[in-house]
Amino acid sequence: MSKKKDNPIRVLRIMGPVVSGGVDIITMNYYRAMNKDKIQLDFIFDGYHETIIDNEIPNMGGKIYKVESYTSSMWKSMRQVYKIIKDNKYQIVHSHMNALSVFPLCAAKLAGAKVRIASNHSTATKGEIKKTLLKYILRPFAKVFSTHYAACSQHAGYWLFGKKSCDKGNVKFIKNAIDLDKYTFSTDIRKQVQEELGVQGKFVIGHAGRFAYQKNHKFIVEVFAEIVKKYDNTVLLLAGDGPLKPEIERIVKEKNLNDKVIFLGIRNDIYRIMQAIDVFLFPSFYEGLGNVITEAQAVSTVSFVSEGIPDEIRFTEYVIGMNLSQPAEEWADAILVYKDGYKRKDTKLIMEKNGYSIEKEANSLVEYYLDLYEKFVINKNN
Repeated sequence: MSKKKDNPIRVLRIMGPVVSGGVDIITMNYYRAMNKDKIQLDFIFDGYHETIIDNEIPNMGGKIYKVESYTSSMWKSMRQVYKIIKDNKYQIVHSHMNALSVFPLCAAKLAGAKVRIASNHSTATKGEIKKTLLKYILRPFAKVFSTHYAACSQHAGYWLFGKKSCDKGNVKFIKNAIDLDKYTFSTDIRKQVQEELGVQGKFVIGHAGRFAYQKNHKFIVEVFAEIVKKYDNTVLLLAGDGPLKPEIERIVKEKNLNDKVIFLGIRNDIYRIMQAIDVFLFPSFYEGLGNVITEAQAVSTVSFVSEGIPDEIRFTEYVIGMNLSQPAEEWADAILVYKDGYKRKDTKLIMEKNGYSIEKEANSLVEYYLDLYEKFVINKNN
């Protein structure tokens, strides 16, 4: 099916709070690579705060709508979402709010959108009592207002939509694809970034993720403290932001690690930061997939991950599994095996084979939207 160059199908994507985390990064990866003559993305952001992609999206032809944060007033948020969809006559609405998608997709149905896609990127853990309770309460309603289902992984798909739906092919799996050329390991880029950060000649441990319970930053600092006890010539890079950042900064100070921990803040060049890292540390309590592990493997960087990371993301020799029941000292000992370096092989072919080439996956997503538009919008109007 073809569309005129000046008349692409506009798909509305509903996002949670934009914090330059996994979902935001992947969404932008796809958006940059998509054929915008056929499909144009517009966005609803949760909350009115400024983001680092506020200017980039309009420059590519997309629109941004900012609505009341659902944590402030879900009903006001839903009313605003309803009005946006109704006034602009969006027919394809794709929500990325996991179990919370039931609310904006209810508004989308009332506003007349014929295609309503619920995407899941997450699971749950016992450690987040209130958040997990809400997820389990909302999970049975995941299919009530959605017409189609999507997930970043089988693990995430099973959790929200059920094994039966996934096995029957009712869930569209949209991989967390990346620009593999950007992530190809380069000794020159590695040297440049390490010099920029002032970490040349050191054993560099790294992590990228929102400062939230899920990412387990306390344990990251505990492991790093054990590494420092055994090998002083080391540094920890922490990229990201979030509500628990002040607490982690306090813990770092209490452990007298200030001169060895660098807080990088929100970055839009993780593909460069990855080049500078010797070992990536990712002990999350849970993940729908764990996008940064995809990125680390693309750069051939060794990653130490917890049992909270789905097996389907572990497809190269560079991912090493550990258990959160193991003490920090054991993690430190395992990590220190790599302090003198290791061979980095080109992983591009295996990344492509596993569906992580953004060029190929973006084309697939465009065809997915076009197919939905033809079957459920055009045909239903005829």
